[in-house]
Amino acid sequence: MARGKPIYEGKAKILYEGPEPGTLIQFFKDDATAFNNQKHAILEGKGVLNNRISEFVMSELERVGVPTHFIRRINMREQLIRHVEIIPLEVVVRNVAAGSLVKRLGLNEGDALPRSIVEFYYKDDKLGDPMVSEDHITAFNWANPQEIDDMMAYALRVNDFLSGLFSAVGIRLIDFKLEFGRQYEGDMVRIILADEVSPDSCRLWDARSNESMDKDRFRKDLGGVVEGYREVARRLGILRDESERSDATGPVLVASNDGANA
Repeated sequence: MARGKPIYEGKAKILYEGPEPGTLIQFFKDDATAFNNQKHAILEGKGVLNNRISEFVMSELERVGVPTHFIRRINMREQLIRHVEIIPLEVVVRNVAAGSLVKRLGLNEGDALPRSIVEFYYKDDKLGDPMVSEDHITAFNWANPQEIDDMMAYALRVNDFLSGLFSAVGIRLIDFKLEFGRQYEGDMVRIILADEVSPDSCRLWDARSNESMDKDRFRKDLGGVVEGYREVARRLGILRDESERSDATGPVLVASNDGANA
């Protein structure tokens, strides 16, 4: 599928004009970044794994009633997605104390929280993506009260589903970040899940060892970043076991049901 002109490049993805009105092509890069791009590296194969993991998760979420921008995977690094107006907020759901929550509240990393917590952050790298309240969101017209309710409801539904999905394959869902967008259909506007759901946007720990299987391996210089992502894909049934791999370098991915190129 021929790409149109690039319209946006982020830290880990590039968006191109899609083949039809209302569509985009989302390209997954191998770039890894942390601390608002102060730390950067190219990790061969990361984009391929994120593409397939996000495809799998988005497809499963659609089946449980969470609308997403995902249409289909095009190839190893590209997806066809719906064009949405991105809401400038990151919606973070936390189940276990980790990351900035530990620093802010003096908690012990790994402690289970009394209940799942939803937080909002304003998307602005120059400001360090500051945490904001619902009052900030409505006062500055980033989203209206109904949109806030929709995002929170979807975020908690995603949390319930992903917690069960990952638990079934021996992974703890510690926390994760979501982004949402507005899809315009005539006079109607609906909120749908956008961006990606992958080890780039989730904290995932092995249920037995508590070993990180996500981007914290890059943030904390633990090494084995792509290997951690590959293990997540393997457990989800996206990646074949090492014994079945036909090459020594790149990941071997199981074909998805949509018939897209593997």
